[in-house]
Amino acid sequence: MQTQKVIDHIVNWLKDYAIKANVKGYVIGVSGGVDSGVVSTLCAMTGLDLLLLEMPIRQKEDQVNRAQEHIADLKRRFPNVQAKTINLTPVFESFEDTVEDHVEGRWSNNLALANTRSRFRMLTLYYFGQLNGLLVCGTGNKVEDFGIGFYTKYGDGGVDVSPIADLYKTEVYKLAKALNLIESIQNAIPTDGLWDAERTDEDQIGATYPELEKIQKEYGTKTVDDYQGRDKEVFLIFERMNKAAQHKINPIPVCDIPEEWREG
Repeated sequence: MQTQKVIDHIVNWLKDYAIKANVKGYVIGVSGGVDSGVVSTLCAMTGLDLLLLEMPIRQKEDQVNRAQEHIADLKRRFPNVQAKTINLTPVFESFEDTVEDHVEGRWSNNLALANTRSRFRMLTLYYFGQLNGLLVCGTGNKVEDFGIGFYTKYGDGGVDVSPIADLYKTEVYKLAKALNLIESIQNAIPTDGLWDAERTDEDQIGATYPELEKIQKEYGTKTVDDYQGRDKEVFLIFERMNKAAQHKINPIPVCDIPEEWREG
């Protein structure tokens, strides 16, 4: 990959889009992961206003430390960067207490509740974005957004622009190195940060990003019968998740009304 050309292209794309949209810049949630680390750095490089929001919800200490270290590094390198920490734990726990009595089963494993964390963060980003004339910048990569749909609908999927959604995760790591991100983020194990117990992306998905990328690049041209062993296992994981995520990946369906029914 021609890393520097990709970096320059994304930075110029972000800057042009914001100028044409008549906004001051971007707001982005910083989690301590490589995706948000790369995107926030690219946004900072535009020279436009950039507001970084760290939004912990019962967050692990290592995630908080990485996020804070990255924020400090960007503020040191770029004068256009500002940051806030918005502790959403009380908001989330109030919601949790409100709905808990209406839920059956094992509460701690409630995926809907986990996704609520992401949706509270989306609301917060749009709140501060509107206050400051900023667009919400997404951090999803190609595997997450268009491969297996590994994101929260109207959570981290609720954004105005998506600058790295055409890059695979391994390519995002290459950008992180080229952008000289702090070592802790370059070496961070991917996690969505939505659970009290530590759950890496690989734990949840059952496959690594390089394994998924191999399948995604061939998906549609090969079938399960073309694979053996571990590749076959990953193909089945990818296919299952891809099919289940079509309601995320595709635009919202609209029920068309025949024109002749509008007459009279």
